[in-house]
Amino acid sequence: MLNIVSYSLGTLIGFVLIASFLIWLIRDIVQKKHAVLRNYPVIGHLRFFFEKQGDFFRQYLFSGEREEMPFNRSARNWIYRSAKNIGGTIGFGSTNDLREPGSIIFVNAAFPVLEKDELPTPPMIIGETYCRQPFLARSLFNISGMSYGAISAPAVESLARGAALAGCWINTGEGGLSPFHQAGNPDIVMQIGTAKYGVRDLEGRFSRERGRELGNMAKAFEIKLSQGAKPGKGGVLPAAKISREIAAIRGIPAGVTSLSPNRHPDISNIDELLDWVADLRDLTGRPVGIKTAIGGWEFINDLCEAVLHRGMEFAPDFITIDGGEGGSGAAPQVLADHMGLPIMEALPRVIDALLEAGLKERIRVVASGKLATPARAAWALCTGADFINTARGFMFSLGCIQAMRCHTNTCPTGITTHNKRLQNGLVVAEKYLRVAHYAENMNHELEMIAHACGLRHPRELRREHVRLVQTAGHSEAMNMLHPYPVSKL
Repeated sequence: MLNIVSYSLGTLIGFVLIASFLIWLIRDIVQKKHAVLRNYPVIGHLRFFFEKQGDFFRQYLFSGEREEMPFNRSARNWIYRSAKNIGGTIGFGSTNDLREPGSIIFVNAAFPVLEKDELPTPPMIIGETYCRQPFLARSLFNISGMSYGAISAPAVESLARGAALAGCWINTGEGGLSPFHQAGNPDIVMQIGTAKYGVRDLEGRFSRERGRELGNMAKAFEIKLSQGAKPGKGGVLPAAKISREIAAIRGIPAGVTSLSPNRHPDISNIDELLDWVADLRDLTGRPVGIKTAIGGWEFINDLCEAVLHRGMEFAPDFITIDGGEGGSGAAPQVLADHMGLPIMEALPRVIDALLEAGLKERIRVVASGKLATPARAAWALCTGADFINTARGFMFSLGCIQAMRCHTNTCPTGITTHNKRLQNGLVVAEKYLRVAHYAENMNHELEMIAHACGLRHPRELRREHVRLVQTAGHSEAMNMLHPYPVSKL
């Protein structure tokens, strides 16, 4: 009897498998969308499977240490080790190819600074004498804008608590100030995007009452004109991502897709921008800056001319320059690939314009755009930046594996998803410590580079302390590639 039952069950399973195969075969032959499946039914699906998995095979099996984009394995591993506080020491030599154009080489001093002569990196005041409550920024290295909504609640809370522990600031991103940004009481930079999320009234206009209220919570405000991921393009927050909580924070209806314009509707020229900067500073009592990607000389030159004409009280207190290679947010590929200057070209242009106009001491410069490792951050300081921001670097410190799923709500590490099951993998009590370790170790290694260059602290780094490889066997000092301009004043 048992044999008969087993035989019947096996026959049934075989029939089901054959029937499924035939249905799959007929469906592939009949469908009209994919030529491969019509010509090679069933087995043609292997092509799509391997195409989809190709990124992951290359990442873990085939790509070299320095080959991947946007961040190679060497950079990611350094961040992971720093976040775990297990050090960045290697053995048997570097895998960095110093023959590659653009490679960074620091000029070591014959007599480096002794430990007894080292100085702690001094904090820097933003908005001094021009606002009622200037911001004493303690850290060179800080967390760039990532909105609650774009990233998850446990991710934001981990970043905020880590920032508080490390003494760096956290930028809210354009999605408004959430309770998670305030966890641990960190220094907060409130970003105002084109949709005025978090500071808007019911009609979507800037709310002065809300702005004044936020002046009691944020240490500074940043007016976002554009970002490196998608200059000239607004954002889309799908209805599925807009919970009641996110809607309340942003000041928008729940469950309805929300669009950000590609620019501030009430800012159409430099004078209107400077008016808004001065008005917001007067309203909140806090420093006010702008964030933008750079496409050429025109914007920054016009900005400097307008400030010199109107007076220093109209100047932004800081400018955040985002390179075209920035990109924690989802963006159209054509803009991510081809729009906006990379940071290594944009930053010197901005610094030179400010120096030439005599505004460098008035306007602090924050550099952003794949500056997630010490060498690139130190290059930015040599160029003339006052601070460094990164978003994706801190995402790696949270455990990001560069799965490239930020826009799909299926992030396997719980960082860019609102799926509660996936968020369970991100434990705040563990990850906030990694955020703090990463920030602290970045600041420490910037100090180490400065000391090796014969300097007491990183704020003394100058262009003559770094060289850029031009061709194999030939590098140029940065002060020769980008000579310091002479002030017109």
